[in-house]
This record gives sequence, structure tokens and C-alpha cells, in this order.
Amino acid sequence: MFYIVCATALVWSVSKIEIIPEFLYDAPEQTADLFKRMWPFDWSYYPAAIHDALIETFHIATLGTLLSLIIAVPLSFLAARNFTRHGVLNWLAQWIFVSTRSVNSLIWALLFVAIFGPGTLAGVLSIAFRSVGFVGKLIAEALEEARSGPIEALTACGAPRAMILAKGYWPQVEPAFWSVALLRWDINIRESAVLGLVGAGGIGVALDTAMNNLYWDQVGLILAVIFVVVIVTEVVTNSLRSRIL
Repeated sequence: MFYIVCATALVWSVSKIEIIPEFLYDAPEQTADLFKRMWPFDWSYYPAAIHDALIETFHIATLGTLLSLIIAVPLSFLAARNFTRHGVLNWLAQWIFVSTRSVNSLIWALLFVAIFGPGTLAGVLSIAFRSVGFVGKLIAEALEEARSGPIEALTACGAPRAMILAKGYWPQVEPAFWSVALLRWDINIRESAVLGLVGAGGIGVALDTAMNNLYWDQVGLILAVIFVVVIVTEVVTNSLRSRIL
């Protein structure tokens, strides 16, 4: 039954998206021609336009991740039912998490570009708002999974709320916090690379410019740089997360 449903959905989807067969006939030839135009790379373009844009991309991802943590962590305490025993506040925090992560970062970027104009500010805010739901949900789940024993012991001793947070919750949540922060930063590096296509700064601006001017040797270099950066950040974040966990 499952395979019948999948096959039916596939046939129905293909019929609705209206694939034009004529455009597929020469697709392999067009793809090969495009890659030929990208090689060899225009290495002189890197110091001229790519390097600064790449650093800007790192800044957008880093600042966006930090801002999302500042927003998401307090909300995660509201969402955790074992910490905040108020159904309305739990629901409100969860609604914020769902609404922010359900909107793609490019859509957030288009919105903030319309409000603040093109530039890195729109990129930082789009990354931050996109990340709030992801970060907040995972940290809230880590809070709800915290063992109640240490917290109850501190409460019985009359410890203040700040001490309960610092000694009861934080030691249990700290590994998850750093793991989520590193994972989200890694994801944000990738998402920041394309925000420039809608005017939100970063290396995407250089990519958009090269594509509009049909400078395919520059496009190839930018894509190669993005690929290398993604691989390097993946290795670095996985190494750090393995040490934390």
C-alpha cells in the first residue's frame, strides 16, 4: 500500500509540474558546455572581489548565530514545561519557534532587505530569525530532559533561582547548548553564502554579479570557494562537537 501511494504521488506530481521534454534533450550537452566555460578559474578575481565577500559571509553567519542564541535561550526556558509551568507561555514560545523556522532564510532576507535596504544587516537578521526556531526547540528539549534530582536538591536547600539555573540546569544542558550552537553556525555558513542573491550581503553578491555578467570562470571560482569553505567548516564543527560530547 505504501509503494502504491508513493507511485501515485510521484505520477501526480510529475504531471502537475509540467516538465517540458524538449528542454531535457540537450541538458547534458548544456551542462558540459557550462562546466567548460567555468574552467580554468579566473584566480585574479579572488583578491579583487571574493576574499572580502567571504569574510563578510563569515561575519553574517557568526553574528546571526549569536543573535539567535540571545533570542532563543530565554524563549527555550519558557517553552520547557518542567521549568515554566504555564500552558500559555509554553504555547507562545513554541509558536515563535515554529513560525521562525518555517520561513526560509531567503524569504526572511527579502523581507529585511525591503525594510532595511540591501546589505549585511538584512543578512544577519535573516540568519538570526531563521535560526531561532531551530536553536530554541533543541535547547528546550534538552531542558525538559534534564534530571530532576539535582534541581530538587537545590530547591530543597533553599537555593535562589539563579543558583538552580547555574548548578542544576546548566551542567546538564551545556553539552547540548554548544553542540546546537556549533551545528547551527555550520548550517548558517552555508545559508549565508546565497543570501547575496537577494541583496543581503556576503559572497552571494559576488556570485550574482558574476552570473549576471556571464563571467563563468569567476562563477566557477566562487562555487569552488564555497564548496571548500563548507567542507572545512563541517570538519571543524564536527571535531569540536565530538570533543564537547
